Amino acid sequence: MIYASGQDWLNAPHKRVVLFAMSGLGKTHMSNLLRDTGEWFHYSIDYRIGTRYMGEYIADNAKREAMKVPFLRELLMSDSIYIGTNLSFHNLAPVSAYLGKPGNPARGGVPIDEYRKRQDQFRRAEMAALLDTGYFIDRALDLYGYPHFVCDTGGSICEWVDPEDPNDPILAELSKHALLVWIKGDEAHTQELIRRFDKAPKPMAYQPEFLDRVWTEYLRENNVKEDEVDPNAFIRWTYAQALAHRQPRYQMMADRWGVTIDAHDLMADATPHNFDALIASALDQKRQ
Repeated sequence: MIYASGQDWLNAPHKRVVLFAMSGLGKTHMSNLLRDTGEWFHYSIDYRIGTRYMGEYIADNAKREAMKVPFLRELLMSDSIYIGTNLSFHNLAPVSAYLGKPGNPARGGVPIDEYRKRQDQFRRAEMAALLDTGYFIDRALDLYGYPHFVCDTGGSICEWVDPEDPNDPILAELSKHALLVWIKGDEAHTQELIRRFDKAPKPMAYQPEFLDRVWTEYLRENNVKEDEVDPNAFIRWTYAQALAHRQPRYQMMADRWGVTIDAHDLMADATPHNFDALIASALDQKRQ
């Protein structure tokens, strides 16, 4: 790790962290608070995915839908209208909307083969965006003069890495430039995330092997065909399993590549000062 102790972190002229956790545990909230100090550059992996790596996929999908409407088709074909996305740090919905949910198209679902294709596009995009972190660290300092840097990852980072491999290309690259920090939730957090998701289910990215397993199990247990699946019912059914699948992967990433801070401790006093103190304490615990 690039910081040897808590004091080393506190004294560092350049603080650089990669935050990872399940979506909803405060990564983006803390990143925004750090950015608001004027001293931290906030690198959002999801924003980079949507603007750099999946922008054309997302825009083309919107155009494809517009082409089905004769009035809009005529305007598009004559270059009379422009269709793009209004992606921002505070509105990443175009990315999740493109990912979609597998199942019956009549119920807003995406055919499973198309869904798998989009999942693979997202996997490659997220891996590329993660590997861009070092470039943005240099850019943040050289171009804008930000002394500190926070990388705000997506919840699916753990799906594309092998924490047991000391030469994992993504984790090795990230740890060269920054401190990996897991914001760890507990069972109460898990239940709250499940409650929120059940109320408003949102598209997710899954490891291919995990998706194949849960898709097959869902079809068998519910005795439905692929084009009969209720998209929202499937992703609700899958969510708790996805949390359980990811938890040990996050744990291993933190144990072998970084440090852990408790989500309760972070959000009880969500300030840059407390953030610094929690990381310093986690580094000192790591040395024991």
